[in-house]
Amino acid sequence: MVSDVRLHPGSAVGEIAERTGLPQSAVSAAVTRLRQAEAVVTEPDTRDRRRLLIRPAPETSDRVEQVRASSIDLALAKALDTTDAQQIATVTALLEELAQHLTPQAITRLRS
Repeated sequence: MVSDVRLHPGSAVGEIAERTGLPQSAVSAAVTRLRQAEAVVTEPDTRDRRRLLIRPAPETSDRVEQVRASSIDLALAKALDTTDAQQIATVTALLEELAQHLTPQAITRLRS
């Protein structure tokens, strides 16, 4: 979702939901978390004060830097209950490949 906000700054929750295929409630919850992490900023739409427009934060917060610097390896090791570096690397590679295929269009096809 963050990449969508970067590509389409100033979008409303409904627009992000439509592009990503995510439910509007999930987008709203993610926006709340991202705003708390100072990764995005929101502002009322001047044309429709009921809508919030979402933009990337102008500065990268400490929390965002922490997340970017962290590795998925520790989380995977805990989830898989293993310290086997090769197994963790294999799962990481598979997750990266899956992420490449989970486009908004693919999500839409899954829902229909």
